[in-house]
Amino acid sequence: MKIQMPVDDERIRELRVYDMVEIYGPIFTGRDAVLPKVVKCIEEGTCEKRGIFLRGSAVFHTAVSPAGIGPTSSNKLDIEGSIPALSAAGVRMHIGKGSLKRETVEALKKYNSIFLVTPPSTALLTSTIKKKRVVAFPEEGMEALYEVEVEKFPAIVAVAGGVSIYDKRD
Repeated sequence: MKIQMPVDDERIRELRVYDMVEIYGPIFTGRDAVLPKVVKCIEEGTCEKRGIFLRGSAVFHTAVSPAGIGPTSSNKLDIEGSIPALSAAGVRMHIGKGSLKRETVEALKKYNSIFLVTPPSTALLTSTIKKKRVVAFPEEGMEALYEVEVEKFPAIVAVAGGVSIYDKRD
C-alpha cells in the first residue's frame, strides 16, 4: 500500500497489523539524543518556530550517518518515552524495530498513530532517500533531527488500533 506524506487520519485508521506499506515524501529521523528535545519543544510550543511541523508526519528511529540509515531499537527509554507526546502532537507513524510496552501501544491507539517496523538493511533503506536536510538540533551531529525525502521506503505495520504484532497469539 502506498502512503504519501503527510498522512491523514483516515489513512491511518485503514491500516492493520501486518499490512505492508511503501512511504513516499518527507519523514523525520530521530533517536535517543534528539527525540527528548523535540518533546521539550512540543511542551514549550516552539516546534513550528524551529521548522518542525508534526501534523501527519512520520518519525524513523535512526541517525543519518555517512554509512546510511537503519532502524534502532524503538523500545529504548528516550525513544519509547517520546512516542506518546509525539503522537499527541500529530506524528502518525513511528518507524523502528522491537516490541513496545502495552502502555505505548495504548497511547498509539489513543492518538490514532501506528508503529511500523522496517527491514534492518541499511543499503535498502538508504537507497530510498532522495534528499535530506537538518531541521533542528544540528549540535547532535548525525543524531540531529533530519527530514529525509524518501521514495518506496518499505515498512510493515507492527502496531495499529491497540493490536501489536508482538502480542502472543493462541
